[in-house]
Formats: sequence, C-alpha cells, structure tokens
Amino acid sequence: MLSFPLTSVREVIARGRADAEAHGGFRDPHYGLRSGKDQKPGLWLIGDQGVYLMSNSKLPDGAKPLVVYAEECDPRTNDDWFAVKRRTFGGDDGVDFIDAEQLEAMMAAAPEATHLRVAFLQDSMQLYLVAAPPGADRQGHAGRAQPLPGAGCP
Repeated sequence: MLSFPLTSVREVIARGRADAEAHGGFRDPHYGLRSGKDQKPGLWLIGDQGVYLMSNSKLPDGAKPLVVYAEECDPRTNDDWFAVKRRTFGGDDGVDFIDAEQLEAMMAAAPEATHLRVAFLQDSMQLYLVAAPPGADRQGHAGRAQPLPGAGCP
C-alpha cells in the first residue's frame, strides 16, 4: 500500500486545473499528448523512478509537472524505493488514471482524512482515505508536492 498526503494531492489537482485552463485542456496517456474531446481532470498514478501522482493537464513545452511521490516510494528519500515499487505497483513502468472529481468527492466526505492510500490488488487498485495516527506529521513531510526533475511524462 502506498500513501500520499492529501495537502499535496490537493495542490497537484489545483495546479492541474490551472495548467489545463492556461494550456488547452487535459491529456490521456493512451493518446500521447493529443487532447480528445472527452478528457477530464484527473491524476496519473505513475510508476517509473518511484511512484508518484501528477496531473493529466497539458503543459507548455519544457515545463515540469508538479508531482507528489508516495511516502514509501520516493527515490530521493528511500533507498528501498525499487523494492517497494516492485511489491506495490509492479516491476514494469506504467500509468493509471484517477478521476479528480471522484477523488475530490471522497475528500469532501472525509474532512478528517490526511492521506490517500492506494492498495494494489491482482487486477485492480483501491483508494482509501485515512487520518494520520496521533503524533505523525500531518503535512506528509516525505511527500510534499514538487516539480519532477527531468523524468519523462506519459
């Protein structure tokens, strides 16, 4: 299971909406960078050099997306990130879409939640919202949203 601090998830969603408005909409990883008429705001859960969330909004050429790494699978802070990625996301690189409107509805229904948790099953994934245990860093110190340095985008 992987954890993402909701403060950072909200930042990525908000930045994605602003980027989409400024740069022509949203992308679908299966269409490359070509926008289609039915695309909607969302997050891509990406597994490559770690596992992270980023918006599916269009960006100007050369721009870096805002991302939030899973607290357990951030290569900058966890030497075991590759083992964690293989155990959770899988060994291959990939991308899964999370609908932003559905995620925002989940967050609105659970105002006490501090983290998004993603569980990977045999052929699906499940999203959970949880509250940090007492005494934990409720800001998600290891998962702060930040531009992704030099990694490719789907």
